[in-house]
Amino acid sequence: MKIVILDGYTINPGDNPWYPVEALGECAIYDRTPPELVLERAREAEIILTSKVKLTEAVIRDLPNLRYISLLATGYNNVDLVAAARRGIPVANVPAYSTASVAQTAIGLLLELASGIGIHNAAVKAGEWVSSPDHSFWKRSIVELDSLTIGIVGYGSIGRAIARVASAFGMQVIAYAPRLPADPGTVPIRFVPLDELFATSDVVSLNCPQTPENTGFVNSSLLALMKPTAFLINVARGGLVNETDLANALNYGVIAGAGLDVVAVEPMLADNPLLGAANCIITPHIAWASLAARQRLMTIVAGNIASFLAGRPLNVVNAP
Repeated sequence: MKIVILDGYTINPGDNPWYPVEALGECAIYDRTPPELVLERAREAEIILTSKVKLTEAVIRDLPNLRYISLLATGYNNVDLVAAARRGIPVANVPAYSTASVAQTAIGLLLELASGIGIHNAAVKAGEWVSSPDHSFWKRSIVELDSLTIGIVGYGSIGRAIARVASAFGMQVIAYAPRLPADPGTVPIRFVPLDELFATSDVVSLNCPQTPENTGFVNSSLLALMKPTAFLINVARGGLVNETDLANALNYGVIAGAGLDVVAVEPMLADNPLLGAANCIITPHIAWASLAARQRLMTIVAGNIASFLAGRPLNVVNAP
């Protein structure tokens, strides 16, 4: 079985070997593949593994040997699912492998916005405490999270994990989900309409998948509903947010701050308006990438391939 991995570097930059996948077939592993080389590299592939390389209808049509696609991620918007299904090609994703890491990063971004640990460390290292006439000083006051309300948009595994941690901080939890879960879990929670969530939350955390219907839904209208003291956290997909509207909201004090692990175009473009936005913390899409999470991903991907070869494909996100 010929397996082609089109963009494997972020999964294994050297600390997470491909051994479980290599045991299942002949592997060609590429760290990165530009669009113009996809067809050349995947021409003989029976199985393709991809993270961010796009498999369009035209690409899928021109790969005669292709039988199976396994994503190296949970999201699957980089693959034309309909075109794959039309050819009877199952497309599988990797669900829930990075829940703990993503939730941890979301809370880390929130804590940085609330406590300003980074800016105070920088001030101390710059000599401001040494030269201070007082035993204590602050660049901005700490925001105490206890009793504040966090609004979670999307209540899947990551949303639930964030809710558990936020509840442990004493925060009140509300959420919006298109379909209410039959079992919302053990955290006290109230489900509310989206407008109410944005208007009443002290922190809004985006934890939903991006779809054509919700792309850019966090826009000036929704942001205007938020409290001027509120924070926005996004560890989901950058395309959920209208970035110009968010930059304006930050720069004009419509909201107090944002913590982002994702942007609409990645790698980030030099002209992204959020780069210079006020009180905007940005990390380079690292929430998913702990070694523990990447090792789980590798195990699940190998299991996806093995299940396909056994005639019982798992985690299929299209319907061939």
